[in-house]
Amino acid sequence: MSGRHRRTFSLTVILASALAAVVLVGGGSWLGYEQLSAKDCSGQVSLDVAAAAEIAAAVRTAADAWVEQDAQVDGVCVAVKVKELEPATGAAAIAQRHGVTLTGLGGAPGQAEVPDVWIPDSSSWLLRVSAEAPGFSPTDREPVAESPVVLAMPAPVAQTLGWPAKQLTWQEMLAALTGGKTLRPGIVDPTRDSAGLSGLLALGAAAGDDAAGTKTKVGALRALAANSSSIRQDLVEKFPGSAQDVTTALSAAPLSEEDVVAYNATKPPVQLAALYLDPAPAALDYPFAIMPEVDPQKAAAAAALHGALRGATFRNAIAAAGLRNPDGSAGAGFAAPEGAPQAATPVVQASPDASQAAAIASKTTAAISQVLGSWTAITQPGRVLAVFDVSGSMLTKVPTAGNLTRNELTKRAAVEGLSLFDDRWAVGNWIFSTDMVGKRPWKEQVAISPLTSARNKLSEAIQNMEPKRDGDTGLYDTALAAYENVQQSWQPGRVNSVLLFTDGVNENPGGLTRGALLAKLKKLRDPKRPVRMVIIGIGTGVDRDELTAITNATSSGGVFIAEDPAKIGDIFLRAIGSRSGA
Repeated sequence: MSGRHRRTFSLTVILASALAAVVLVGGGSWLGYEQLSAKDCSGQVSLDVAAAAEIAAAVRTAADAWVEQDAQVDGVCVAVKVKELEPATGAAAIAQRHGVTLTGLGGAPGQAEVPDVWIPDSSSWLLRVSAEAPGFSPTDREPVAESPVVLAMPAPVAQTLGWPAKQLTWQEMLAALTGGKTLRPGIVDPTRDSAGLSGLLALGAAAGDDAAGTKTKVGALRALAANSSSIRQDLVEKFPGSAQDVTTALSAAPLSEEDVVAYNATKPPVQLAALYLDPAPAALDYPFAIMPEVDPQKAAAAAALHGALRGATFRNAIAAAGLRNPDGSAGAGFAAPEGAPQAATPVVQASPDASQAAAIASKTTAAISQVLGSWTAITQPGRVLAVFDVSGSMLTKVPTAGNLTRNELTKRAAVEGLSLFDDRWAVGNWIFSTDMVGKRPWKEQVAISPLTSARNKLSEAIQNMEPKRDGDTGLYDTALAAYENVQQSWQPGRVNSVLLFTDGVNENPGGLTRGALLAKLKKLRDPKRPVRMVIIGIGTGVDRDELTAITNATSSGGVFIAEDPAKIGDIFLRAIGSRSGA
């Protein structure tokens, strides 16, 4: 099931002057109806809209009113079909249409269709799909509603922290999560849930990027993972069902404001408090995304519908559903949680120019990949052979990192990455240059082994890696041998990967040629024993085309390049968090 399993809404509007149809697809996971203007028209265009469950009824109401008022575009009548679609399911279907998958989602269930207009709960879904499928470029994308991301707590627990009088910070909450206090935090899987992802991004920012921050972050992630759920309904059912359960039940989780409003509307024995932590995490922003495959006529109809969603009918409908306007204001009938701000930080702000927008999107996408990388390392254990370049060029100093060498920065990133992997992982370590064992360019330091027994040995081996001053780069022979090693020891039920770090191009006289390597890798590919080949390039001396050719010859994988070696730690997490990564 998908990550935001929500309430469904009854369909009650049947107008004598219009054609209405109720559609039920996929065992009840999609609900919708079609409303068509009965006015004289020169033609008809049908618009399929898929929206997150909590906003679908409001979109439907506004679409009804618009159609009833003779919705036309250039004399052509518009029929609107509004369906509920869980964001994770929609993202999986769209990714599948573009030939990719997203971390944590896999393929779309059944024959999930791609709509003309998609209104997920967060723009993060658009960024995640675009990152894996560059051809995915929806238009419009402006928010139609907002729901701040809060830390939900049983009210009695929140009161012990000073709520509602005290404004708490993410730093304070991070300390509470990792400082031995009695909080029992949980989260909906952030690969499937936007509020969970936003909460993790806020925690990561609060922890910082230094060694102490990384340790704190790992502790918080593990605490959250201990009570994680794949769907929201499962998580909220872990909150106390009675006053007697408060000391043993779930006591904190990042949710949306709308989730808290909806939960409290059921009159539970223990109400939830919504803690608006400082700084505010990225809110859910419900973007109106017109799919790139839509023809011009449908795109014009979609733009006209978006105009209808700016009116009073829609504003009142989203307020009743527990959602705010995109400017952060709350409409009439909005049941604000206790302590809620009158106005939230707007998700609609002055539009940046194209270059600024691209830079913001790139930075946000990188942050998402990094935090999902950390989460994946902790919650989705696998088998990985980590292979490190120790050629002489790894002694090059990096001015942006206090003149530490590339080797020192790589070791630091590897040790920090190893701390993320829990004991369910199996990890091995090779180093390579040229003539490491006779004419062989690679040397095994630690065979792939469970971290329950090999963690200290691996950490020591990584810390002791030293470049070979006169060594070149036996990339091709090493890549082939590493791939063969992981495939021969392949285990089902896990992701089996090679994670190779290098700062140069292949330089190994007498070794494999590129053509020979690619031919051998293609011959080794086995869909029954898939191995991911992930290569992290360090600095500007690598050849992206060379590395990409290697990964493309395998069943799956990707290339990630840290042009500034000081950023290798971030790139490592992005590689782990990407569907094409380890």
